[in-house]
Amino acid sequence: MPLDPERRFPLMCLTQDGLGVPHAEQAERLCAAGARWVQLRMKGAHFAGWLAEASAAAKVCRRHGAVLIVNDSVALAIECGADGVHLGRQDGDWREARRLLGPDRILGGTVNSAEDARRAAASGCLDYAGVGPLRFTPTKGNLAPVLGLAGVRSLIGELGTLPSWVIGGVLPEDLPALFRAGAAGVAVSSALHRSGRLEENLRALLAAWPAAPRPQPDPAPLS
Repeated sequence: MPLDPERRFPLMCLTQDGLGVPHAEQAERLCAAGARWVQLRMKGAHFAGWLAEASAAAKVCRRHGAVLIVNDSVALAIECGADGVHLGRQDGDWREARRLLGPDRILGGTVNSAEDARRAAASGCLDYAGVGPLRFTPTKGNLAPVLGLAGVRSLIGELGTLPSWVIGGVLPEDLPALFRAGAAGVAVSSALHRSGRLEENLRALLAAWPAAPRPQPDPAPLS
């Protein structure tokens, strides 16, 4: 599933641990609010439980016409029927992941440094890079050095034509500057789930992204 410009959605909406809400249910709520790109992010989960949530989330996203990416595991992405996988720096070789995924699933990789960016640009197998962290975020352990806007802009330049989604403490007010820096979009978690106002936060983020599509929430069921 190539990331052609017509299908790109500027917000990669991450599910979050610790909310007291199953990840598949979070995916349902996100999709119903208008999200069209969901990343299932479960850290430290046992494979069986992870697979069950990912399989349910994949069904949700298919029903809504949304893209589902799972974090960290190629095997899980294939088994649950997800549209693709995002791999961190310690989650396996990109070229081997592409071999296993085949040409039609999405493959993203984390980029934290100029060396990472040059390797990503030269790999010939990634569909996008996740660039960050923009600033400190409490949702990620072992956080890489914070880049700030100047650092993000520099790495986007190193990536050339490879699309980038910026991650790490991204706030709505950052989006115009990240757009001008050349980002294809942003990946959001804390700003999306803050105060339990997911729908409101999603609308604010989309409104802040220049030329973003209007969110198209699913119609309420007839009573």
